[in-house]
Amino acid sequence: MSDHRHEHSHSRRHGLRHRLAHLLTPHSHQTADKVDSALESSARGMRALWVSLAVLGVTALAQAVVVAVSGSVALLGDTVHNAADALTAVPLGIAFVLGRRAATRRFTYGYGRAEDLAGLVIVLTIAASAAFAGWAAIDRLLDPRPVAHVPAVAVAALVGFAGNEWVARYRIRVGRAIGSAALVADGLHARTDGFTSLAVLLGAGGSALGWQLADPIVGLAITAAIVLVLRDAAREVFRRVLDAVDPALVDRAERALTELPGVRGVGELRLRWIGHRLRAEVAVVVDGEATVREAHRIAVDAEHALLHAVPRLTAALVHADPEASPGEADPHLPLAHHAAA
Repeated sequence: MSDHRHEHSHSRRHGLRHRLAHLLTPHSHQTADKVDSALESSARGMRALWVSLAVLGVTALAQAVVVAVSGSVALLGDTVHNAADALTAVPLGIAFVLGRRAATRRFTYGYGRAEDLAGLVIVLTIAASAAFAGWAAIDRLLDPRPVAHVPAVAVAALVGFAGNEWVARYRIRVGRAIGSAALVADGLHARTDGFTSLAVLLGAGGSALGWQLADPIVGLAITAAIVLVLRDAAREVFRRVLDAVDPALVDRAERALTELPGVRGVGELRLRWIGHRLRAEVAVVVDGEATVREAHRIAVDAEHALLHAVPRLTAALVHADPEASPGEADPHLPLAHHAAA
């Protein structure tokens, strides 16, 4: 009996604490720490863009100097690729800036989906790079030309590969950390340009050995590699556009809800990305005899459980459904269905 009184007293204090918290703060189903984390994610994304833009800008400039000296067409194509990759920071930067804007009565979810549009632009840029690389390789295959100043071209190719690979690893790491599919796709794009740089290096080596077809053949192989990277990037971006999430996140959310006292079951559960932030909508089944206040308390507890359990989740809308009594029609169905039954 004492344990029951202690549990009841704790429950009352727990419910009072939640009611006071919701009286003192707006009932927006968001927590300050999650919002601060989301803003920090945008700041990290912007920092990654500017750093990679600087690195790729220096890389392209160094290669342009060698192009002017050697007249290498292959290195010219690689330089153009690096410059284009650096410029992909522009749509992503715009998307991150838009994502920081507050929601309006027209854009009630905010502007986070601008990242998905930026991801589509990046996918198109990768596709254009693959087309350009393939065209350059076929053109060189049909019209072989010797490469002058091979040592300088080889050094420039290594510089291009090192710069692109560093930027690729940096963008992918930050993109995955903040949940930005667009930034990950941009990192994969940088990696494709690194492959192109290696193609220049191998082609130059073959030309130095007197095999003029080495450059276009390697270029075709690298074009195939770019297409494979394009497939991965497109799949990730299009999944995000179609509101796909990792099923493991759904399982994690369901476990957090089913372990919550007062939750009899979990109904419809939906997760969606808005930029690099997650939102959730869920219906939980509660005791059919519970009062409105009790059902509200369980919904609030469920909201907080989700925010703590699911990474990068910044908002959760929880609806409490009453559990059907024995012999009672499903209370979740509309009245018209009951009348037909």
